[in-house]
Amino acid sequence: MKNKKKKILIVAGGTGGHVFPAYNLCEDLRSKRNYVEIITDKRGEIFLNKYDKRKFKTIFSSTINYKNPISFILSIMIIFMSFLQSIFLIKNKKADLVIGMGGYTSLPFCMASKVLDVPFIIYENNLLLGKANKFLLPFSKKILISYKELKGIKSKYFDKIVVTGNILSKKILNFNTSTTKKKSSKLLSVLILGGSQAANSFGKKLPVIIKRCREKNIKVAVYQQCTNDQIKKLKKYYSELKIKHEVFNFKKNLHNYFKKIDICITRAGSSMLAELVNCRVPFISIPLPNSADNHQFLNAEYFKKKKFGFLIEEIDIEKKLFVLINSFNKDRSVLSKIIINQKRYNDKDVYKKIEKSVEEI
Repeated sequence: MKNKKKKILIVAGGTGGHVFPAYNLCEDLRSKRNYVEIITDKRGEIFLNKYDKRKFKTIFSSTINYKNPISFILSIMIIFMSFLQSIFLIKNKKADLVIGMGGYTSLPFCMASKVLDVPFIIYENNLLLGKANKFLLPFSKKILISYKELKGIKSKYFDKIVVTGNILSKKILNFNTSTTKKKSSKLLSVLILGGSQAANSFGKKLPVIIKRCREKNIKVAVYQQCTNDQIKKLKKYYSELKIKHEVFNFKKNLHNYFKKIDICITRAGSSMLAELVNCRVPFISIPLPNSADNHQFLNAEYFKKKKFGFLIEEIDIEKKLFVLINSFNKDRSVLSKIIINQKRYNDKDVYKKIEKSVEEI
């Protein structure tokens, strides 16, 4: 099957951290004349509907719910239905290869491909191997990983590892970082990103910090992602403070903001942090406290140790965030040093490495 154009199904859990890399990979593999389709759940459908409805199918999805016997039985039934759907889709599409992007939706689909003797590979973009990928690894042909420092893989599976880097959009990989950003010597421009769930807590906690900046005569401009029901309130809040602002829920091309800003405050999803590093944007990462196995903290800690960005835990927002922003306002060279460190890293070869791995199967 080497060098043959393949029929490939990419299965992804419903969070942005799984769906967006799946979409990016789909775009690249299709450009090489493969037949490619994405499989996701109802949560992933919300994101993909904003891109291209023709590129994906949805299946049932559920975690195993241990809270009570009835919930447990229902979750097992849903997973079994998902398995049957997966069998049908793989046979109907005559798939040559399945690529699992992580998340519990990928588990029954990849196991169905194993039953049908269709090879599958998996992708992990965090610093800790996810639960679904940990279960699937013994059955997979390969595991594509973003970072060689990934934890959680037993030594007997090391021969399956392919370090590819992060699967990012080509707009990010080809982002022109040499263009000088038009800056004001006084205005500090801040982009606030809440991740795929739009971080309801950011919409409540961070405007208070921005107000404090205003009160201390730090001139700021704010571009903030929030939930739909927060938009009107935040617009009014910033307008009353006479702060330059833009408030939104979802944007396809977040990179358009990257040349406008001095600093980004973000959750610590691996793909988002990788986008910022590739585009040379200094950032403060605030990990989601209840992320699975605390993987967002591990991501943020890794980037902090590389001196690519800063880390503040959510519990410390009130105590530490203003102090950090004020330090940037007093000395912009702190941000310049971060950009210099970020220039040591890029993911430009990710698709070449994946293409080689796909051709070998």
